[in-house]
This record gives sequence, structure tokens and C-alpha cells, in this order.
Amino acid sequence: MIKEKFSEGDSFLHKLDPRVKIIVALLFSAIVAVTDRYTPLWGDLLLAAGLIIIAKLKIREVILRLLVVNSFILLLWIMLPFTFSGEKIYILDSLGVSREGIKYAFLLTIKSNSIILVGIALLSTSSIYNLVHALLHLYLPDKLVQLSFFSYRYIHTIHSEYIRLNNALKVRGFKAQTNFHTYKTYAYLIGMMLVRSYDRSKRVYNAMLCRGFKGKFWTLNHFSFNKSDFIGGIVMISCIIGLMLF
Repeated sequence: MIKEKFSEGDSFLHKLDPRVKIIVALLFSAIVAVTDRYTPLWGDLLLAAGLIIIAKLKIREVILRLLVVNSFILLLWIMLPFTFSGEKIYILDSLGVSREGIKYAFLLTIKSNSIILVGIALLSTSSIYNLVHALLHLYLPDKLVQLSFFSYRYIHTIHSEYIRLNNALKVRGFKAQTNFHTYKTYAYLIGMMLVRSYDRSKRVYNAMLCRGFKGKFWTLNHFSFNKSDFIGGIVMISCIIGLMLF
């Protein structure tokens, strides 16, 4: 199974109602995404970092996840300064580096890191099962929630299938190269994964029908909304709105 390293803990955010965390995370992400002023964005980034500290998460693990995200953002830094129209501050051969392009790339960097940090602090501190349960309580469509849950649940299974097929290729002496045989082999590999995933999904669905599944998940333990959940949610929402108006 996929390890949920951040979901284990005893901090305030770990104990907070998942419904509150989902609402706050969505509100924060929406506001940060549409904000284009640096002052509130710096405040949002500090707020996100503060939530990481409150959650008592391992900084090294958080940084590793940020490195993955920022590796994609690096591509924006390579492209935007050269392609964004505006005042040219440096000319490199026939390409010009625009001041606006640098500002826009920096803006996207702050936004992306803020949203990721809040997602880690709020959503990763709950297990996937609790998050799915919370989404059902927030009245999201059952089919959409179930699709998201099963996609997450069987990523590990599909990855294990890929490892087994890839090992079978290595046993037969296959070595990846830049030629037609390699491309064709990987195409067969992807095709076999799709076929086996489809067969596995049918077996799982039939097993669920044998156990009485009728399109709805029933839960025995429900969330209890208490005073600390209410206060925590109000404080975080107030901070987000206050930063937006600052």
C-alpha cells in the first residue's frame, strides 16, 4: 500500500475534523490562485509554513516533496522570461529576457509552494479514508468520490503489475535503447498494463457485488464536530481572508 507518512501524528491539525481541513484548503487555494499582489502572497506563504510547523511534520520530508514540485516550476523559469512580452532587461543572442516574465515566474513559484504546503499541512495529515469520508459528508457526488478513492487505492496495484512486467523484460535480456524495438516493446508493456488493469477492475467489481455493494459506501464511525474544530476553522479562515484584504 502507499505509505501515508504525514497522516500519523498527534498535533492539532491531525486531530482537526477533515471536513474543516478540506474547506480551508480549498478556500486558501482559490484565493491564492487569483491573487496577483506580492504582499498578501508572502503572507500566505508564511501562513502555509506556520501550518507545517503546527502539524509537527518532518521538515526533510516536506522539502523533498517541494523539490518534486519545484522541478516542474523550473521549466517555467526557463521558458517564461524568454517568451513573456515586456521590458527587456537582458539580450541573449536573438532572445530577450523580460522583466515581466521573471515577475510572473516568481509569482507562480510563490503560489505553487503556498498551495502545496497547505495541502501537505491540512490534507496529508488525514488518511485517505478519512478524506473520502469527509467528501461524502460535504455532499460531493458519490460516483466522483468513489472514482477518486479507487484510483488512489489501486495505484499501488498497477505499479506492482508494472514492476512484474518490467522484471520479466529484464529476465529476457531487454535493454532500453533509442530504437524502434524499444518503442514497440514499451508500447506492448503499456498495452498489457491496460488489459490487466481492466481484468483486475472486473474481478474487484464482481467481488464487491458478491458482498452486497449497491453503489454506496456505508460507514460505521462518523465525525463529531466539536468546539475546537469550529474555533480552528474560524481562525484559519479569518487569517486567509485577512491576508487577502491586506
